[in-house]
Amino acid sequence: MSERPSARGRLNGSLPRARVWWFGLMGIAGFGFGLFADRRPFGDDVFAHPLSGFFILVGLSLLALRVILARPVPEVIPDRALMLGCALGLAMFLTGNFVTAHGLLSP
Repeated sequence: MSERPSARGRLNGSLPRARVWWFGLMGIAGFGFGLFADRRPFGDDVFAHPLSGFFILVGLSLLALRVILARPVPEVIPDRALMLGCALGLAMFLTGNFVTAHGLLSP
């Protein structure tokens, strides 16, 4: 008979609250970057495109999380959740871009 892990409130050794924050911030940031993607505020270079800037910011944020917590990021947010969060961010980026391109948000 196997024993249950003693880490109360944790699933697979990760923090559920961190996963919720990860998905929420990826969705909100992706949508926000998508809203101003058509204007190309950073220039016309490939690395200046808002989608590239979004994922560069995500990578830097994950590196900062690694340094701040002094433990590997997959211990905090599992690999699958990291990939799903990136897919969510991309989908919300495209949604924000669609909203702006079709003028659904009128000032």
